[in-house]
Amino acid sequence: MNLQRQAAHRLAVGALAVVTMAGLTAVLNGSATAAPGDATEISTYIVQTAGQPIATYAGERSGFKATKPGKGKKVDAHSAEAKAYAQRLTSDHDATLRAAGISTSRKGYDYQTVFNGFTAQLTKAEAARLTKTPGVTGLWANETVQVDTVTTPSFLGLTGDDGVWQKQFGGVANAGEGVIVGVIDTGIWPENPAFAALPEPRPDAATIASKWHGTCDAGTTGAPVTCNNKLIGARFFRGAGQSSIQPVEFWSPRDYDGHGSHTASTSAGNNNVSASINGAAVGSISGMAPAARVAAYKALWENPPGSASEASGAVSDLVAAINAAVTDGVDVINFSISGSTTALFYPTEVAFFNAAAAGVFVAASAGNNGPGASTVAHIAPWVATVAASTHPRGNQKTVVLGNGARYTGVGVVPGAVPTSPLVDSAAIPAAGRTVADATLCMPGSIDPAQAAGKIVLCTRGSNARVEKSQVVKAAGGVGMVLANPAGTTGLVGDFHSVPTVHLEAASGGDAVKAYAATPGATASLTETDPTPVEAPMMAGFSSAGPSLAGGGDLLKPDITAPGVDVIAAISPAKDGNNFNAESGTSMSSPHIAGLAALLKSAHPDWDPMTIKSALMTTAGQTTNFGNPIKASDGTVANPLNYGSGHVQPGAAFNPGLVYESGPVDWLAYACAIGQAASVGVDCSTLPVIDASDMNYPSISVGDLVGSQTITRTVTNITDRDSKYTPTVVAPAGFTVSVSPSVLKVDAGQSATYKVTLTRTSAALGAWAFGSISWYDKATGHRDHTVRSPIAVRPVAFASPTEVTGTGSAAISVKAGYTGTLTASLAGLAPATVTNYPLTTSGPAFVSTAPAASSRTAKVTVTVPDGSIGRFGTYAADYSATTDIDVYAYNAGTNKVAGQAADGDSEELITLGPGTYDVYYDLFAGDTLTTIKGHVFLLGTTATGNATVSPASTAVTTGQSLSVTVTGSGLTSGLRYLGRVTLTDGTSTLARPFVTITG
Repeated sequence: MNLQRQAAHRLAVGALAVVTMAGLTAVLNGSATAAPGDATEISTYIVQTAGQPIATYAGERSGFKATKPGKGKKVDAHSAEAKAYAQRLTSDHDATLRAAGISTSRKGYDYQTVFNGFTAQLTKAEAARLTKTPGVTGLWANETVQVDTVTTPSFLGLTGDDGVWQKQFGGVANAGEGVIVGVIDTGIWPENPAFAALPEPRPDAATIASKWHGTCDAGTTGAPVTCNNKLIGARFFRGAGQSSIQPVEFWSPRDYDGHGSHTASTSAGNNNVSASINGAAVGSISGMAPAARVAAYKALWENPPGSASEASGAVSDLVAAINAAVTDGVDVINFSISGSTTALFYPTEVAFFNAAAAGVFVAASAGNNGPGASTVAHIAPWVATVAASTHPRGNQKTVVLGNGARYTGVGVVPGAVPTSPLVDSAAIPAAGRTVADATLCMPGSIDPAQAAGKIVLCTRGSNARVEKSQVVKAAGGVGMVLANPAGTTGLVGDFHSVPTVHLEAASGGDAVKAYAATPGATASLTETDPTPVEAPMMAGFSSAGPSLAGGGDLLKPDITAPGVDVIAAISPAKDGNNFNAESGTSMSSPHIAGLAALLKSAHPDWDPMTIKSALMTTAGQTTNFGNPIKASDGTVANPLNYGSGHVQPGAAFNPGLVYESGPVDWLAYACAIGQAASVGVDCSTLPVIDASDMNYPSISVGDLVGSQTITRTVTNITDRDSKYTPTVVAPAGFTVSVSPSVLKVDAGQSATYKVTLTRTSAALGAWAFGSISWYDKATGHRDHTVRSPIAVRPVAFASPTEVTGTGSAAISVKAGYTGTLTASLAGLAPATVTNYPLTTSGPAFVSTAPAASSRTAKVTVTVPDGSIGRFGTYAADYSATTDIDVYAYNAGTNKVAGQAADGDSEELITLGPGTYDVYYDLFAGDTLTTIKGHVFLLGTTATGNATVSPASTAVTTGQSLSVTVTGSGLTSGLRYLGRVTLTDGTSTLARPFVTITG
């Protein structure tokens, strides 16, 4: 799990340190994930128990009154009813341990507010026993997770006489009053002026006192943390069984890394705070909600030097922090830490589900793995998922080459560099250092004798960007050109040690590198141009949709906000700076958290989904120059990049209509995308919906076949009856019809409309985009425009890619044409199953140097021409605590051809013709485990042991039906692999795999 920033002190950015699949399927079904080590090793586990936590408890248990809040209210975890129910839950947790024969002294955290469960120190045998204990509904091995604004207030329309602060609150001093923002991160630097005490008396003092139940923990190392009427709470979480903190760290809420201080000051830091970086003044900064209060929850900690990322923490601590924040009384949570790209449910997301249900708004970073498709994280409908884009602060700087060529990038360090020799760092490695290290300007890697007095070109990658300029300065260089390598996009205005120009590869970097190789190469760097630039533009690192969950039937990310070169508070513990510019969706998410705090302050009765809808339906899609927002590659961006658009907070205070949803809707959506079973939900008790019909402020259909009708319900949150008429921008190649043509919505009431999307000429398999805007042209009050983006991907035919069954398997399909559907079968091919007795005590498998051992089995397999090979293992063959990884390499090499290492024992690799070395690695499990290595070799013809029905049938556009494969004479318990080819008589429509157990 990565803090989502790209900072001067760069943290590793990427996906969640993946919650194991067993864990994802264990939220309520009693399976357990694995932890390395032998059967007697004690590890921390997170245990979920039956029943609702305080935030969502509706009074089902005799003698205990309901504790969940009413609509528009927040949970009160300190009421008499909540305290009584909390004691009952704690007793339940203890009873669960005793029922499994485990001492209650092994318990760590007790969770009651947003997660009903606890942590415990357990052996694998005890963990397995707990999964079978009545009342246990989920168990996860605890994971260690890795850590992944001078102009933004004015850019977002907060400042000035017509700005939000003045118009909505009567001035900046009142903006955000009565609201508490909880920041779950690396802690806080309390002495930073961004968190200085607010002037007294405070008009919201009684409001804050009525809801705040938190504490200010001074800590035990470093200067004691003190709170005031701005920073009203600070806590830290380091659960039992975790590794000791680094000597430089503070056993305290105090922030060493700086990330937590940055996000806290961006969301709710004080206004008009003078900031300087490296001794140079950079202007005044402000949080989005400068009158709001801040509560800091430190759950991420500094890693040893040389680690892959700078800070990390445990999922158990993050859940504890969420639980504490809601219990303490926060109104908003910012979570600038990435999440799963595929699953709705794991411990932190379960906690957020209940937090949102209990009235707490949650903003989360979309991730820094963009700009590629389907990289977006935090894909659940109950959180606001925030992409990152630029703001207009001018930071253009130009490198002028000796041949007259000019290339403009970004650079914020004051000062021009006169004409000087230019050298590529790759050409001047220091003695004993590699060219590869010198290319990246790693510490000590370039020769001072050849760098002194020169402008040095360094290539981005591996080490922190600002470290490269430190290396150049240490070697005597006078300036730097930082060039992105091919495949890396996005420019960042870091505060470097020497004047620097950062260039994209295609728009200058490659050219400067080529010129630097010529004899006598020279260059100069211009002064930074402060002229405001066009914004927003999408950041190259910002993760994009479509969401992998549900095939894109829920649009994520939700919205975008400034996340590039955002100046805010940090910790001086690392380099002495109190402020710095950082980039990432970590920086955009707290903008939305702070703006949500403003909306909550102005409208205390608004619930989290009302706030999210207001922000989304009023977002913009154009820049400050009036042009469409662009992606990092210069093409026009779309809803898969920015969701509903760039936040425009002014209009969000009066959105007119909102799209509301709650736990029933969220679970119905989970049922629709097939993830409800993983949380033990009985879908028969919930409304049956198509995933695209989740009542959301955006509209997305990932697999439209011919035509589809989408349903939405809006609620009028004004005090006036209104009539709305729609304006539709149809996606290219589609017709769009809306019913009714006029939507009458009385004050406080709701109305439902339908949108029918019909493909005409749109390219199959490609996304198309449009919008529907409801317009209320009223008399005597402000007009409203309520906009929802439309994202749709037409397909000729819809079917799953893989189905399984015992004896037979059914493939559910939907036709997007009128004609004939034919089905033919290749296979069924039986598995060759080999047993490999392995032990976890053997040497760890190294993927870059694969080798067989007592822990890892190897088999070489040849897949003939025209065939398909599948290699792997099945979870049903092992205990829930077993974790197997499978790797395939081109035979005799270290080149990976495929891998399956998701953290459980369901691991399958499918490859085409070739010869492969396949490794089955027992990553974790019982000390001695027999691995059943499966190998399938599937040809192109039927083998006579199965039939497919119907082999041919007439279909019409929009028709759904099942194609069934039925085995014959199969060996009991043995798995067989087949593949069905579905055609329209001319073209292949789909080729789903079928696995049938005899």
